[in-house]
Amino acid sequence: MQRNKPCGTIWGIVIGIDENGSEWLSEVLTPTRLSLCVGGKPGDIRVRDIGYSGAGRGSGTSAVLQNERLRFIVCFLGVFVCYFYYGILQETITRGEYGHGEKKESFRFAQTLVFIQCIINAIFARILIQFFEGSRADHTKSWLYGLCSLSYLGAMVSSNSALQYVNYPTQVLGKSCKPIPVMILGVTILRKRYPMAKYLCVLLIVSGVALFLYKPNKGGASTDEHLFGFGEILLLLSLTMDGLTGVFQDHMRTRFQTSAYHMMLNINLWSTLVLGLVVLWTGEIWEFLSFTERHSSIFYNILLFGLTSALGQTFIFMTVVSFGPLTCSIITTTRKFFTILGSVLLFGNVITSMQWVGTLLVFLGLGLDSKFGKTPRKPTH
Repeated sequence: MQRNKPCGTIWGIVIGIDENGSEWLSEVLTPTRLSLCVGGKPGDIRVRDIGYSGAGRGSGTSAVLQNERLRFIVCFLGVFVCYFYYGILQETITRGEYGHGEKKESFRFAQTLVFIQCIINAIFARILIQFFEGSRADHTKSWLYGLCSLSYLGAMVSSNSALQYVNYPTQVLGKSCKPIPVMILGVTILRKRYPMAKYLCVLLIVSGVALFLYKPNKGGASTDEHLFGFGEILLLLSLTMDGLTGVFQDHMRTRFQTSAYHMMLNINLWSTLVLGLVVLWTGEIWEFLSFTERHSSIFYNILLFGLTSALGQTFIFMTVVSFGPLTCSIITTTRKFFTILGSVLLFGNVITSMQWVGTLLVFLGLGLDSKFGKTPRKPTH
C-alpha cells in the first residue's frame, strides 16, 4: 500500500474537495504555511496546523471565520491603539517643555531615547522567539545585521531629532513617504522593475507632500517662514535610511530566509551596542540621567514609549502573518491619518486647508499603492 504524501503547499486560503468530488474554497485567512495531505479515503483532505478536514466543513468554517474576525479586531486595535499612543508620547516627550520660568528646558536626547527603545524592542523580540520559534536556527551573517542597524538607527534618530524643528503632523506625513526612497533604491541598487501604477502612486504622494510643505510668500511673513529647513532635511535623511534598511532586510529575507523575529532581535541588539557606545562617548547618557533627576515624570513616559513601540511592532507582525501585508498597510495608513488628526486636536497644531488637501493626497497615494502598486509575484511550481 502506497504511503500518503504531501500533495502541495499553499498560502492564505485552503482549497478543498468534499466527499461528492466538488471543489470549494474555505475562507480561511491564516497565512501559516499549510500542508495538504491526501487521507486514506477519497475526498478526505487533512490540513495540518489547524486540524480541519474536508468532511463536515460547515461548522468548521463558521468557527474559523469567527476566530479570524476576532483576530482581526485584536490586530487592528493593537496596531491602532499602540501607535496612536506612541505618537502622543513621542510628541509629548520631544516637544514638551520641562520646568518653569528661567529653568524651563526642552528634551534634546534623541540618541538616548532610541537607545532605550532598542533595548525594549530586543527584549520583546527575545520573548517572541522563545514562544513562537523555539530553537529555529538563524543563518544570517552578523555583519549584515550590523550594517542594517546603522541605517535603522539613522532613520530613528533623524526622525526623533526632526521633531525639534517641525511639528508632529509634518513628521508623520514625511515618514509616510517611505515608498519613494524604497522605490528609488530598489531601481538603482537592486535593479527592480515596478508597475506603472507604482510610479503614479508615488507621484500622487510627492504632489501631496509638495502641497503640505508649500507656504505662499506673503508680504508680512516672518523671516522664520521656510519651505525646506533643517527639520525637513532630517526627515529626508530618515527616509533615505529607511530605504537602505528596506534594501538590507529584503536581501536578508531573500538570501537567508531571515524571520521577522530574528531580524527584530538582532538589529535591535546591534543598535543597542552601537548607540550605547555613542551615548557613552558623547556623554549624552549622563546628561540624560541628570535631566530625568530634575524631571522624573519623563522616565515613565519614556518607558511607555518603548513598550508601545515594541507592542506595536508585535501587532504589525501578527497582522502581516494573519492577513497579509495589504491589510497591514491599510491599517497603518489609517492609523497615521488619525494620528495627525489627534495631534491637531490634542496639541493644537494648526494645519491649513491646503495642507489638509496635501495630507489627503498622500494617504490616497499610500492606499492606492498598497492595493495596485505591488510587483506581481512570479508563480511557483
